[in-house]
Amino acid sequence: MTDQQAHRRIIHVDMDAFYASVEQRDNPALRGRPLAVGGNGRRGVVAAASYEARRFGVRSAMPSVTALRKCPDLVFVPPRFDVYRAISAQVHAIFARFTTLIQPLSLDEAYLDVTRPLQPFPSATALATAIRAQIRDETGLSASAGVSYNKFLAKLASDYRKPDGLFVITPRMGPDFVAGLPVEEFHGIGPATAARMHALGIRTGLDLRRQPLSRLLRHFGKAADFYYGIARGMDDRPVEPNRPRRSVGGERTYDADLHDWPAVQACMTALAELVWGRCRARHLTGVTVTIKVKYNDFRQIVRGRTATEPVRDAADLADRAINLLAPCFPVPRGIRLLGVTVSGLRAAGDVAAPRQLALFS
Repeated sequence: MTDQQAHRRIIHVDMDAFYASVEQRDNPALRGRPLAVGGNGRRGVVAAASYEARRFGVRSAMPSVTALRKCPDLVFVPPRFDVYRAISAQVHAIFARFTTLIQPLSLDEAYLDVTRPLQPFPSATALATAIRAQIRDETGLSASAGVSYNKFLAKLASDYRKPDGLFVITPRMGPDFVAGLPVEEFHGIGPATAARMHALGIRTGLDLRRQPLSRLLRHFGKAADFYYGIARGMDDRPVEPNRPRRSVGGERTYDADLHDWPAVQACMTALAELVWGRCRARHLTGVTVTIKVKYNDFRQIVRGRTATEPVRDAADLADRAINLLAPCFPVPRGIRLLGVTVSGLRAAGDVAAPRQLALFS
């Protein structure tokens, strides 16, 4: 890494089980109980789960019926996105007291470049401690933070001591810390990519570091350079304040392959609910809906349509996604992953839209 990269100070702050923690803060009767934020109907989906629920294997993006099978005592509460947005604004106002270089990732997490902080502190660790204390004092919620010399390691560090934790990865620690981690714990390597790496004998950061760049390029294409760097604790991506959002989406890899049209419809409906919740949280909608379908041989297709009117609600998003899915059936093989994305973004309520209708695949 360059000297400039080694001397950067990056903090990743992540609120702990944000939506669920807000509900437990505001309703003492929910504290200590397994809690899911989301709908508990047949096609509902978990938007967030408390740590008590996570002990049973309940996770965000999980269909509600699956969550209830894992945890029969699970309590569901409907999301209150207006409340979450207001608290998020409080938290981001705290960030702004310490630096102007803030890259929000969602309502509950952000990167901060504190190489040149606005307030004098003896270290980035002391600054992260102050941020977490102010969040707790002003919102009654806990946040975890990771401190390091790049974004990749700061993100890993914030996950390392969750919940309510703080962890620091120094330039000297970075390469060895990465070497011992399973690749599925790397931010930026999802379940499908981790499975491909396992098939190639790559199970840890050290295994990944031993791969020639030429082999990574052959198997992972344009992502190879990123994987080559992070295996060595290197990541030169800057913190990008006010980066315009181009899309809102989500995807899910399924434990069992999907073959039947009714099952795929139900899964896409649940996924659309999740993505629309993210759109609502940001006061956004969009005119382009794109789906991704990945089969069990890792072949994938992408289809999208730009309409004359923006998406109205979760049901409308689900209908558009399912219409794009229909030509894929009957499927040639099992589906392991579904994804849906909304782009062509605009503020919710803005009905201006392009006149053309475009379909791509």
